[in-house]
Amino acid sequence: GYFARTYCRETFSSRGLADCGLQCSVSFNPRRGTLRGLHYQMAPHPETKLVRCIRGAVFDVIVDLRQGSPTYGHWHGEQLDTRDGHALYIPAGLAHGFITLEADTELNYQMAEPFVAGAAAGIVWSDPDLAIDWPLEPVVVSAKDRQLPRLKQVGL
Repeated sequence: GYFARTYCRETFSSRGLADCGLQCSVSFNPRRGTLRGLHYQMAPHPETKLVRCIRGAVFDVIVDLRQGSPTYGHWHGEQLDTRDGHALYIPAGLAHGFITLEADTELNYQMAEPFVAGAAAGIVWSDPDLAIDWPLEPVVVSAKDRQLPRLKQVGL
């Protein structure tokens, strides 16, 4: 067995990170190859998130949408799974998405800000300008996520 602290407000604060203890959500996906994203919240409601895979495995991707950032338009991917228990901290101003690498995968989200439905937005996962190297071809993508615009179309 093991015991692990999955979140500590004092540790986050001492490192200048947002308090991700305001809102928690779960995403469950029964099929391997399910792709979600790339989602973000528009200003003035950007979201900071802490994402952890609590069952199964995902390839988790973030894309920098912060104007003026030296990494604007760049993506970063990490495998999250139950074997190592790592979490990914996603600062405000970044889009987020993932593809499930195993069936019956579940993610736990902790957010620093409340979700505002009217501020929800996204970038299409297959944007050729981003050229994300997804580890497998998606088999499930929602109609909403298939119709998201490319980054250059949203004018961020």
